Amino acid sequence: MEWLHISAETGLWGLFLASFLAATLLPGGSEAVLFALLRLHPEQFWPALALATLGNTLGALTSYACGRWLPKWQPRADGGQSAHLAQLERVRRWGAPALLLAWAPLIGDALCVAAGWLRLDWVRCTLFIALGKFARYWLVAQAAGV
Repeated sequence: MEWLHISAETGLWGLFLASFLAATLLPGGSEAVLFALLRLHPEQFWPALALATLGNTLGALTSYACGRWLPKWQPRADGGQSAHLAQLERVRRWGAPALLLAWAPLIGDALCVAAGWLRLDWVRCTLFIALGKFARYWLVAQAAGV
């Protein structure tokens, strides 16, 4: 990777941005950015891990905020319940700890939006989101051989 001449500072800013965008509904691969950055600048282990976790957590909280802005659910006139509402009840039952899976592809974004829509406590949600995302990035950093 010597042909890549990316400074540690530029790489860290890029990692933060990639991590933030990857946690929103936009597709992205922040894990690859973290892996490459750590291969180029292994001395940046802790700053890279912190910025990737922070960016990805803030992106997830953006999804949480979008869910929070959605209007509250109104019962159907016929008294029935849609399949989507049944799934939301599972998220309500598990509460903020369900957001340990906010890092997971496909379901992570939906969990964050659902948590916001359900008005789960944002402080607890933030803690569980950050913990799950930190664990994922720490595993990626270990795979980079740092």
